[in-house]
Amino acid sequence: MHRLRPLILIAASMICMSAWLTPVFAQHDHEQPAPSRVPSGWQWTTDGALFFGFNDQERKFRDFTAWESQNWVMGGGRRTVGRGTLQLGTMLSFEPFTIADLGSPQVFQTGETFARAPLIDYQHPHDLIMELSGSYTHPWSRGAWVVAIGVVGPPAFGPPPFMHRASATDNPEAPLSHHYLDSTHITPGVITLGGTMGSMTLEGSWFHGREPDENRTDIDLGTLDSYSLRVGWQRGPWSGQISGAQLTMPEAATPYDAQRLSASLTYTQPTGRHIAWTAAFGQKREIHGNFEAYLIEGSMQATRRNILYLRAESVAKDILDAGFHPRGVFHRHRQSQVGALTLGLVHDFFVTPVGRFGVGADATGYLVPDNLQEPYGQPTSFHLFVRFRTDRGAGHVHASRDNGGYGGNGLTGETEKRRSDGGYLSRTTLRAGGSSLLQRK
Repeated sequence: MHRLRPLILIAASMICMSAWLTPVFAQHDHEQPAPSRVPSGWQWTTDGALFFGFNDQERKFRDFTAWESQNWVMGGGRRTVGRGTLQLGTMLSFEPFTIADLGSPQVFQTGETFARAPLIDYQHPHDLIMELSGSYTHPWSRGAWVVAIGVVGPPAFGPPPFMHRASATDNPEAPLSHHYLDSTHITPGVITLGGTMGSMTLEGSWFHGREPDENRTDIDLGTLDSYSLRVGWQRGPWSGQISGAQLTMPEAATPYDAQRLSASLTYTQPTGRHIAWTAAFGQKREIHGNFEAYLIEGSMQATRRNILYLRAESVAKDILDAGFHPRGVFHRHRQSQVGALTLGLVHDFFVTPVGRFGVGADATGYLVPDNLQEPYGQPTSFHLFVRFRTDRGAGHVHASRDNGGYGGNGLTGETEKRRSDGGYLSRTTLRAGGSSLLQRK
């Protein structure tokens, strides 16, 4: 019962915040162009998602099951300051209280530690404070520039974090490639500078490179010792990014520096079937070797209330040689190329202007390499869950990370206007500087 209390709290918070903010951002004529100027007063926004259900991971020798909840809630505000726009944002997760300390069971998942040992077959809970940041964007003759500072926030690296990708928003499980592509979205201490010109963006970040520790309720600030660079592109429903990062001792179990590379391409169709898909590549360059991950995932509204989603991955794991490696002691790790295919369905049984309540299920099958056949056999995974997520109103400037925008304060912020039946009425884009809202046809 004690794990249900945070679920009730986060659901009530999202419902109350969304209901309070909906009248503030409502627009009566959705087909009219957005105003050419951001109002001088504060505009407040909110968003969130809550999954609660049964997780069944079946593998050779032992099965893992859990009742758990993945969840997050975010809020922010923006206002005109001078010729530019000031934005403040925060994002919280109650997973430290709704997922076991060891993490959520997930076959072949790796990344971070528990009791000072590398996590294997578990996805760690996200930190209580996932983002606490602010930014200022200012227009210039051919685009805009932005400076963003986060006590906690994402540096300029990788595609959108999985929980914010339109192609994965109804999937409760983190990708096996999470720590290759977007795990830096919770970085304690980050400064980002960037600019946009036409459809192109260029961003650079200076940040603390160590991953969060096992205490999920604190903020692990430290020296700004790592850096990243990202080039983004967006045209209509298409967007992409290429990025790289130099990380100073990111993992507690391996006290060595590392590099990461990433590239991704995203397509998001805001009308009709609301088709969204993402293709991404990530590479970790470590002292123990280079490890690559490939991901394709998609989502489609099959009917007015039924959403299909899928995810296919091929990820190089070093499960056989994971462990603590003191400085000066290292060896090349054996790689295991794991494949995974997930198919899922969510049915929205109750839709309101505030949010959507749905029930869903998915199943995952795996391609197991020869060197993991003995300990794993032929595993399978299943989820059965209920889901609530807010409907983003006309004024909600969500974290537009399709082309790598900085958290909720990036160079491009997207607003999606959704009918109560789930259809999108229109879509607008807030360009950096906030001087105009450009209607996207």
